[in-house]
Amino acid sequence: MVSENDDLPRLDVAVTRALPVQVLELFRNRHDIWVNPNDRSLTPAELQQAAGGADAMVVTAFDRLDADAIAQMPARLRILATYSVGIEHIDLDAAARRGIAVLSTPDVLSNSVAEMAILLMLGAARRAREGEALLYGKTWSGWTPTQLIGIELTGRRIGILGMGRIGRTIARRARGFDMDVHYHNRRRLEAKLEEDADYHPTLEGLLAVSDALILAAPSTPHTKGLLNGARIEELPANAILVNIARGDLIDDDALIAALGSGRIAAAGLDVFNNEPRLDARYLDLPNVFLQPHQGSSTLATRLKMASILLAGIDAILAGSRPPNLVV
Repeated sequence: MVSENDDLPRLDVAVTRALPVQVLELFRNRHDIWVNPNDRSLTPAELQQAAGGADAMVVTAFDRLDADAIAQMPARLRILATYSVGIEHIDLDAAARRGIAVLSTPDVLSNSVAEMAILLMLGAARRAREGEALLYGKTWSGWTPTQLIGIELTGRRIGILGMGRIGRTIARRARGFDMDVHYHNRRRLEAKLEEDADYHPTLEGLLAVSDALILAAPSTPHTKGLLNGARIEELPANAILVNIARGDLIDDDALIAALGSGRIAAAGLDVFNNEPRLDARYLDLPNVFLQPHQGSSTLATRLKMASILLAGIDAILAGSRPPNLVV
């Protein structure tokens, strides 16, 4: 069966999570789709069952596709399209061995995730969680000159770990607060991308100047547990930490201890180790501003993610190489 718009075939596509209605409509307009009817990730057995009649699967960052899972995928399956920027949940070598193309959604999350980073930074700096507790707990007795004294960010130094598209967008937003931008990457950016940000060739150099540290690096063997107790000690006094990357960049024990002791003034976290079973100790800390992995959660971004996957699938069907092809 071919689409109405071109000569490319319609595929049978399994979608492993219920995506927004408008997003599913985009997929339905182009392909014949099956959607997981449950509001949860599929079990490994269910994942294999869903793949049974599919030419392609749209998966999420919470579908674990290791070498064994990919080896058991049916021969018919040609494409794994992950509805995420991150690809650490897929064994890429195993997919390559099976000849399964892997697509991701790079370069479409920058605005929404950068906005979340700024929200978390402001919420942590201005003690938003404690303010909400006063109001929603109906215990606010009125304004006082000593109430919830926070940290003013204007003119402070923001350190960004991972200066990809998301990191650079965060930097541009931070400049609106007259913040002095510093960053660390494996490699220095060219000048036109750097936009006068100060490059630090070592992580320790970045930490030392980061009044607000933003984690925007991918999860890799090199970055897992990167922010540990020793590195927290490198931060300035009263530093703020924001994580919009992956939870496993942080050593929870070390961060919770630093927040409890006041070594770090506050943190804004949108991602966690072992999601959704985050460390319950965070919930008892007043100086942590939490969000439930909402960084990309705008309709505009969700639609862009679908569009880039659909365009990638069409490119593969047309025999060309899509820019969002991972393997």
